[in-house]
Amino acid sequence: MRLLYRPLSLLISVLGGLLAGLVFKRVWRGVTGDDEAPEATSPEHSTREVLLAALLQGAIFGVVKASVDRAGAKGFHRLTGEHLDEKD
Repeated sequence: MRLLYRPLSLLISVLGGLLAGLVFKRVWRGVTGDDEAPEATSPEHSTREVLLAALLQGAIFGVVKASVDRAGAKGFHRLTGEHLDEKD
């Protein structure tokens, strides 16, 4: 059964990354009013703005990834009765 989880988890991870990107864009727009976060090399933005954007993006990505991975593991357990952390 675990063999089935691998391709499913890959798909879930990709969708989680897309979701994290959307959440970050919305949060950034709400905080700054800008549609796009600054690039690290952007001369128009301060170092503080660039680092704040990176910090926020990393935090959002980490929380969304953990949430999606956790939901996938719990769903797999409900469907199969197997825990992913158990060794064969």
